[in-house]
Amino acid sequence: MSFSKQVKAELCTLPISKKALSLAEVYGAFLFGNTFTPSSIRIITESRAFGSRLEALLQKVFDFGFDIAPDEAAAGKRSYTIQGPDKLRNVADAVGYDPAAHVSHAINFGILEEPDEREAFVRGAFLSGGSVTDPEKGYHLELSTSHRNVSRGMISLLQEMGFSPKDTVRRGNYAIYFKQSDAIADLLTTIGATSSALAHMTAKVEKHMNNAVQRRVNCDAANVEKTVEAAQEQLEAIRRIEQSEGLESLPEKLYQTALLRIVNPEMSLTDLAKLADPPVSKSCMSHRLRKLLELSAKTV
Repeated sequence: MSFSKQVKAELCTLPISKKALSLAEVYGAFLFGNTFTPSSIRIITESRAFGSRLEALLQKVFDFGFDIAPDEAAAGKRSYTIQGPDKLRNVADAVGYDPAAHVSHAINFGILEEPDEREAFVRGAFLSGGSVTDPEKGYHLELSTSHRNVSRGMISLLQEMGFSPKDTVRRGNYAIYFKQSDAIADLLTTIGATSSALAHMTAKVEKHMNNAVQRRVNCDAANVEKTVEAAQEQLEAIRRIEQSEGLESLPEKLYQTALLRIVNPEMSLTDLAKLADPPVSKSCMSHRLRKLLELSAKTV
């Protein structure tokens, strides 16, 4: 199951409560559905749970169901339609939409005055026209509608709820979207998908931890490579001194340092310093090795 389907499945388990909240949720679903005209209302979804929830919401608000609903055995996308004139008139009256007076749909904020009504409206919009990517792959939540004024109204509504959505036009539809992980988790929590929001936040934390570990591994690998390159340069310098003057010609401390490097070609300065007799600091060991490089350069 995709993450988007997981979120919608969770939302469909929420109890259907007050009539006002049910109306707000149905209203959001219709405005972000496939068709909402004076002659037909149609929702197309792959979710059986959402279809069942829509039926229950309609019964709660209007005491009627869909005129056309898919067979229980139907697979794939499922279409739910209201086309009875009386039913359409009841819906229009409930949401304050007069086909004779309004050229296009716009959100009627008069029926969304309470915070929980607005949350229910956004929930219905997401169930009908929303999607969200798997947080392990990326961060993107989107609400899509074919009604321009509805899109404008939803942006204003979300801003009043404390969100900062972006919007675009795509293939004739108006998309409102979020790309910030925290905003997506907050919105999912707001509309009732608390478990999905937690899963989203957990995935984000795990992703950041994995990235941090990878950065550390890359950093350690780079440091090891630098250590090996530096050690190789030091070994070549020691060989030149041995070939030209002989290591025995070196002062005792430099002689000991040269032998330590020959025996431990990949060891870090810190560890090499601990092997000195007596042990010395990392900076002291670095100074001795630089001195060997300088002596080697004089033999060229």
